[in-house]
Amino acid sequence: MVSTTKSDVTQAIAAVYRAEWGRIIAILIRLVGDFDLAEEAAQEAFAAAVNQWQTNGIPELPRAWIIRTARYKAIDRLRRRTRLTEKLEWYAASGLIPASEEPTYDSDEIPDDRLRLIFTCCHPALAIENQVALTLRMLGGLETDEIARAFLVPPTTMAQRLVRAKRKIRDAGIPYKVPDTTDLSLRIEAVLTVIYLIFNEGYAATKGETILRADLCTEAIRLGQLVRQLMAPQPPSEVTALVALMLLHDSRRDARLDEAGDLILLEDQDRSRWNHQQIATALPLVEEALRGGMGVYALQAAIAALHCQAARAEDTDWMQIARLYGVLERLQPSPIVALNRAVAIAMADSPQTALGLIDQLSTELDNYHLFHATRADLLRRIGASQDATQSYQRALELVTNDSERRFLERRLHEVQT
Repeated sequence: MVSTTKSDVTQAIAAVYRAEWGRIIAILIRLVGDFDLAEEAAQEAFAAAVNQWQTNGIPELPRAWIIRTARYKAIDRLRRRTRLTEKLEWYAASGLIPASEEPTYDSDEIPDDRLRLIFTCCHPALAIENQVALTLRMLGGLETDEIARAFLVPPTTMAQRLVRAKRKIRDAGIPYKVPDTTDLSLRIEAVLTVIYLIFNEGYAATKGETILRADLCTEAIRLGQLVRQLMAPQPPSEVTALVALMLLHDSRRDARLDEAGDLILLEDQDRSRWNHQQIATALPLVEEALRGGMGVYALQAAIAALHCQAARAEDTDWMQIARLYGVLERLQPSPIVALNRAVAIAMADSPQTALGLIDQLSTELDNYHLFHATRADLLRRIGASQDATQSYQRALELVTNDSERRFLERRLHEVQT
């Protein structure tokens, strides 16, 4: 133990939560056999750490300390249950390990627990939106309001989804395991959706001081690679495509923010700062995925590859990107895809052409800040400063990330001066 200040403890707890929440919850669910109990015990353990770590110092293995403390909290909750038969039945079902046999909880087996957690959360008995939401909460550690923004729904709606999902798992006796190989293909779509949403929260965080949460990007890539490895020797092409897509997006990480932590758009990035080794790893995966067919992730990976292969922003093959977005929109109709296609058309053709397409999306995307930011940017490019000002102001009303907010404020100032 190392003696430390309150500020150090606060930072340490926040770091453990961000990096280890998924691991902690995954192993606790295996230990106690109940989603709610695992989550409540973990939250109590983090709360206990605030005082105990300040008094006794930050432990050498913080994750192990949280898991061990949470396990004791779960046992205490069990002891407070009123009916003896309920206690005995639950204890037998949970498989809690006797204290004398308790492990260190610092084992390399923990990633397998997280994969088990993903597939349990993505069980077909749950509605697809509940599968994704539950895994983001339990594995990714995202707060309810963050998940709600990812789905463009009110936080109360998302909270209800989480409650229903956990209740369904408990009442239906859904097993906490990775499905057999014969069932994996039926469950993989929801798993990939979960992984990509976790990645997106890291790549473009919905709230906070910075737009980038590298830990979530790294975790999503690791999970994608783990699923691909699990499904070897012939993983589905969309699994390979998602891994490639995340690697390509993540390769631009170091060039996306300036020294002040402010956002740098793709066209303005220093491409020498891209992770070209990571790009070289991803490009063959894109080709492999496309040989398996034009899936949703394969198309997005192909688009990302075109961006990464352009030595300069002006070398980008925007016409091909627009065509790929057109195929993607037919395969998976979405106003977000339509918005991205319009941006590609703006770059390949003209902002005026794209604005006509974007305005058709105004009803569906009025509460989406990037819709208004995109519209403002195109208006700025054609010199329509007054209209651009209004769109930037609307985007600023909706944005929740500080880095994006600062970027939009700078652009607003530019069109007003």
